[in-house]
Amino acid sequence: MSHEHASNVGRIWKVFGLLSIITIVEVILGIVKPEVLQFNTFLSMGLLNWIFIILTVYKAYWIMWAFMHLEGEAASLRWAVVGTLVFLIIYLVFILLVEADYIFEIFKNSTIKWNF
Repeated sequence: MSHEHASNVGRIWKVFGLLSIITIVEVILGIVKPEVLQFNTFLSMGLLNWIFIILTVYKAYWIMWAFMHLEGEAASLRWAVVGTLVFLIIYLVFILLVEADYIFEIFKNSTIKWNF
């Protein structure tokens, strides 16, 4: 009785290519910083920040899905892990950016001076 294992080389290259393309897009956007994305806001954050958040969460999803082998698990376990982490990442980043924007506006529009 022989047990042959299917090669996952093609799948690894596919995931690697997808993650590389997303990273390249993030780097290009970080260097170019299009004004239309940088200076327009949605929910107190720039559109460029939203794009970075979405792309980063998407990359984290694929890393968990492919390299942590979640695609072979039961659907309830998959979504319990992925859903929880995606929600917490989005929540953390949202709170950090909103608070940072608030602090920036306080220092920019008040008599309190930057002392650091």
